[in-house]
Amino acid sequence: MRTRTILYATLIVTALCSGCYAVINSQDSEPVTATFSIVAYDVETREWGVAVASKVLAVGYIVPWAQAGVGAVATQAMVNVSFGPEGVALLEEGHSAEDALDELLSADEGCEERQIGIVDVNGIPAAFTGTETLAWSGHVIGDHYTVQGNILTGEDVLVEMERAYVDTEGPLARRLVEALKAGEAAGGDSRGKESAAVFVVKENGGYQGVDDRLVDIRVDDHAEPVAELARIYDMWEVHFVLPIYLDSNGVKEQEYVYGIVERAIGEGGDNAELHNAMAWELAVRKLYPDEALEMALRANELAPDDPNIMDTVAEAYYAAGEYGNAVEWERKALAIDPENAFFNEQLGKFEEALAGR
Repeated sequence: MRTRTILYATLIVTALCSGCYAVINSQDSEPVTATFSIVAYDVETREWGVAVASKVLAVGYIVPWAQAGVGAVATQAMVNVSFGPEGVALLEEGHSAEDALDELLSADEGCEERQIGIVDVNGIPAAFTGTETLAWSGHVIGDHYTVQGNILTGEDVLVEMERAYVDTEGPLARRLVEALKAGEAAGGDSRGKESAAVFVVKENGGYQGVDDRLVDIRVDDHAEPVAELARIYDMWEVHFVLPIYLDSNGVKEQEYVYGIVERAIGEGGDNAELHNAMAWELAVRKLYPDEALEMALRANELAPDDPNIMDTVAEAYYAAGEYGNAVEWERKALAIDPENAFFNEQLGKFEEALAGR
């Protein structure tokens, strides 16, 4: 059962210049990053992430920090940006989220103007909202996540963010984005909208596995930043998250695969190339063979003369163990493109499988 804590401070809001990107403290010239954010950990996929939105330019450049196998940090309000890299460094040294938070605050004379959320390597959260942050401000702590915000329209922003995060199914990044959408719908930053970001790390989760950045999307200046972030994430999920999950041995990642494919197909409508691409990715890995075959045949209906789609249908039949049908469909592809070396290799593979039955 998750725990829930709400802390808030009711303070007089200073006069804000209409259209300003940030409020500047005249004493220390630190920008107020008025924002709502969520920091979270997916225990089953071992992913750490931060999602954030604000009425400041390029909030994704300031607030979110994360390192795979270490943890994640969101630093905001009268922002001390060093809390990001220093917080991650403390977590990497083995500090818990609470210990890291205490050390950061103890070294900062202006800590009562700050707001910070941390989730450590074990997914244990910690958060702080200073007594001198601008109203409405506060945070919510739950199982493996913390939600925080300042200069918000009210407590409902955090309540709705938490609800959306907990109720949404799917990859961590999708749940984070849904939390932002809910926070904005509840009122969000009381000054308006400008930027949003989502950052999720997973060991070897980057493009082609060369780094750990599974999701790294920033909308730096937009009339509807959260909606734009969500639009880009839908595409990112198919092009970049799906391949990582497809090649993962994780049970939860494989479970998420079908949801991603189903969403992509539903949004793709009568797009033969999309149906073909999704069917191929599943078939070559022998995942969800019935669904892969259904998508491949639908692609063929939409583009009946495409030999590459016929090859995908053949591969889908092969994945389903129907070797005779695989041979038949590969021969259809070769009738259109008889010199295609790959198609000929495929036919040989299918005929060998059929002969060995």
